[in-house]
Amino acid sequence: MNNSIFKIKNALIVGAAIVSVFSANAGNEDRVGSAGASHMLVNPWARSAGTGDAGISCVNGLEATFTNIAGLAFTEKTQIKFNYSNWMGNAGISFNSAGIAQRITESDVIAVSVQSMNYGDIQVTTVANPEGNIGFFSPRANVFNIGYARAFSSSIYGGINVKVISESISNLKSSGIAIDAGIRYVTGEQDQIKFGIALKNVGPTVTFKGDGLANQVFYTATGNVATLQQRSASYELPSLLVMGGSYDFILNEQNKINLALGFTANSFSADQFRLGLDYAMTTGKVAFNLRGGFVYEKNLFNDENRSNALVGPTAGFSVDALVGQNRSALGIEYATRFAGVFGIIHTVGATISLK
Repeated sequence: MNNSIFKIKNALIVGAAIVSVFSANAGNEDRVGSAGASHMLVNPWARSAGTGDAGISCVNGLEATFTNIAGLAFTEKTQIKFNYSNWMGNAGISFNSAGIAQRITESDVIAVSVQSMNYGDIQVTTVANPEGNIGFFSPRANVFNIGYARAFSSSIYGGINVKVISESISNLKSSGIAIDAGIRYVTGEQDQIKFGIALKNVGPTVTFKGDGLANQVFYTATGNVATLQQRSASYELPSLLVMGGSYDFILNEQNKINLALGFTANSFSADQFRLGLDYAMTTGKVAFNLRGGFVYEKNLFNDENRSNALVGPTAGFSVDALVGQNRSALGIEYATRFAGVFGIIHTVGATISLK
C-alpha cells in the first residue's frame, strides 16, 4: 500500500513539473503556424476521434498510441486496425492508417503503426512551363510509430512512443524523429475513475533538403553556369501536453456510460478543452458503442480568427461481433468531424481484437 502511494506521489510530481515547464510556451498565439509537420496533430483512429480526443485517460489499445500511449498497456492480446479518412472533406486527400498491438508479457505491450497522407497527383510546373504538361508528383506525409507500454501496478500504467516522420514533394523532403510519453492512474472499486497525462511530439528541429533548393545561374559575361544551393530554415515539431480524467457510470452488466474530460496545451496554437461521451451496450454476441464529443478553443465561432479547423462537435459509433469462446471482437467503426469551411471529415475502419 505504501509503495503504491509512493508511486502515485512520484507520478503527480512528475506531471506537475511537466505542466509548469510546458506552460511557458503553451497556448502562445504569437507562434500559431510556426511549427511544421502538422499532420502529427491529426487523430487517425475513428473510435477516439468520435469523442473529440477527450479519452486521454481511458482510450485503450492501439488507438492510445495517438491519444495517450499509456493506454496501450490495456491491450488484451492482439489488436489489428485499419482506418481511412477523407481528410479535409472534399479536398481529395486520403489519410490511411494501420497498425498492430501485441501483448508480449503479463505486463508489457508493444505496437507498430503507420499513418500516411496522400495528396493525390499534382502537375509539375516550372517558370518555363507554367501550364504543366510535363509530368505529375504526389506529395506525402507519413508517421511511423513504435510504441511500448507497461503496467507497473494495478493502478499505474505508463508508456513511450517513438515516431519517425517524413514529408515529401517532387524535389524536397524532410524527416525527423519525435517521442511521446504518458502515464495513467486508475482507481475506484470497479476501476471506474481514471486520470491521464501525456507529452507528445517532442523532438529536435527538422529541415527540408533536396534539389528544389538548388538554382542554376547563368553568367552572361563569362558564359559559365553555377549552381546555388539555398538554405532551408528549420522548423519545430508541434509539441503539446494533454491531460484528462474520466468516470465510468456502470448502469448494469450490459450498459455503461463513460464521461471524459480533457485539456490540450499547445505550443503553437490556442489551448483546447475537450468533452467526450461514450455509451457502451453489450447484448449477447454484439457490442455497440455510440460516441459524441466537443472541442472548444478561443475564437471557436470566429472562422477568421480561430487557429484550428478541428474544433466543435464530433460523433461516431462502432459495432463489434464477439466470436469464439474468448469473445474476440471483430468490429467496424465510424467517426465524423466538422472542419468548418473545409467540410466534414469521415473516418471509417475495422478492428480485430483477439483475446
